[in-house]
Amino acid sequence: MPLAIPPFSLGQLPHIEFGQGALAKLPAILASYGRHVLLVSGANSLTASPIWPGLCAGFGAHDLSIEHVRIAGEPSPHDVDRLVNHYRDHDVSVVCAIGGGSVLDAGKAIAGLLQVDHPVGDFLEGVGPELPYPGPATPFIAVPTTAGTGSEATKNAVLSTAGKYGYKKSFRHDSLVARVAVVDPDLLESCQPALIAANGMDALTQLLESYVSLRANAFSDALAQSGLESVAQGLLPWYENVGDVAAARSHMAYAALLSGITLAQVGLGSVHGLASPLGAFFPIPHGVVCGTLVAVATRVNIAALEQRAPDSLALAKYAQAGRILSGETLASDHAARAQLVELLESWTARLQLPRLAEYGVAEADFARVVANSRGSSMKTNPLVLSDAEITQILAARV
Repeated sequence: MPLAIPPFSLGQLPHIEFGQGALAKLPAILASYGRHVLLVSGANSLTASPIWPGLCAGFGAHDLSIEHVRIAGEPSPHDVDRLVNHYRDHDVSVVCAIGGGSVLDAGKAIAGLLQVDHPVGDFLEGVGPELPYPGPATPFIAVPTTAGTGSEATKNAVLSTAGKYGYKKSFRHDSLVARVAVVDPDLLESCQPALIAANGMDALTQLLESYVSLRANAFSDALAQSGLESVAQGLLPWYENVGDVAAARSHMAYAALLSGITLAQVGLGSVHGLASPLGAFFPIPHGVVCGTLVAVATRVNIAALEQRAPDSLALAKYAQAGRILSGETLASDHAARAQLVELLESWTARLQLPRLAEYGVAEADFARVVANSRGSSMKTNPLVLSDAEITQILAARV
């Protein structure tokens, strides 16, 4: 007799418009929420792109009033508070963010605060009073132009302050989830190889970590497996510009979207636990952290599970991930796990992911990074890693 599917709960998801040409639907989507749009984008990429004239024509055809703000780099709480204070009285009907994960996170946070008389620091996890978020949020529409973070499908806006005492923390609530995510693979066309590599490995890491998460369930597993299959078909062909590149971009847009859904539902693991302090203390892009650490973190996790939790379901899942990514039907789970680690190490080199030392990380920094790594992501790792094991991950990639 088949076993019953264990209970699970499913959090808020956006309405999703996926596919080539989906961007054409954006003006009508925005108009359905009102005339006054606060448009959030990167510093110059949107207005310099070939999509901008057509987008402006669409806005005009739907009689939309656009106020445009730009976010350069990763958003800080100060950036968010400054923009919210400026636009709070502008009668904004809907916030639309078009850009990479940082732009989407900024737009999400701004939408969450336009109708709330609090600074964002009041709601950041691990910072300040951590007040319960009262809402309401202004409607938010997410349009990703990179394939990595999956921010278009999550309820958290990641904000950071840089430097020795910096932090990278989330403003998180179901009300922050985008009303609509417009995922158009054509918007990825301008991504450069280094960005493809880092963001693609971020999506892969999110899929793999959510797949083996302590909170994983039948629903998230199905999505994670589907996403890993798309990574196997899309990442290297897109990066190396071989074969049907448009199809490869589509696979990676889909994989990134699913990675956002799965991380939002069940959490992540040790790589993202380390990404938080590394991204706060050093000028290292989030995708680079994930891409450079995922192979060694997977190896350390597997070794720890085999030693201390040999009956863990995560071991079987790591084996299945090895089969999915390699395309090989290995009979032995042990061999499939070894294949997974070998493949991830090969991809790390093939995609030319930088080492941590290139961003100033040194052995003297390990203790501080490890001490600040045990946030929410580390809590859903398939087992608790020791400080020595976390240090081993860092040491392998300095």
